[in-house]
Amino acid sequence: MKQSLAHIAVVVRDYDEAITYYTNTLGFTLVEDTVLSETKRWVMVQPSGAENGCMLLLAKAATPEQEKFIGYQTGGRVFLFLYTDNFERDYQNYISKGVEFTIAPHKEEYGMVAVFKDIYGNLWDLIEPSKK
Repeated sequence: MKQSLAHIAVVVRDYDEAITYYTNTLGFTLVEDTVLSETKRWVMVQPSGAENGCMLLLAKAATPEQEKFIGYQTGGRVFLFLYTDNFERDYQNYISKGVEFTIAPHKEEYGMVAVFKDIYGNLWDLIEPSKK
């Protein structure tokens, strides 16, 4: 059996706000933005340079109950892990764009890592894996 993750849904306040943040601030690529109804779109982004990897599905909260979980989908734990081939480049780029880092860059056994918040408060690890 061969399986893989295709998409991870991130609950957002507004489609256009989310697209702007993920593409302009984090440098992701907008893969698809299809209108499904007056209130629903199919919006997918992925890190620049990613090849056929998992994408983020930006899912606008449709109810007050869903709105409660914007930025808190994992109860305050790191939610997403963004690998990079150049930690210092991406870290400095994000700092220059106002991205808030909650844990400063530091070396771990698995590589260089720092934790940042996205526009909604979701926590991300920015990681440059150790060379093997």
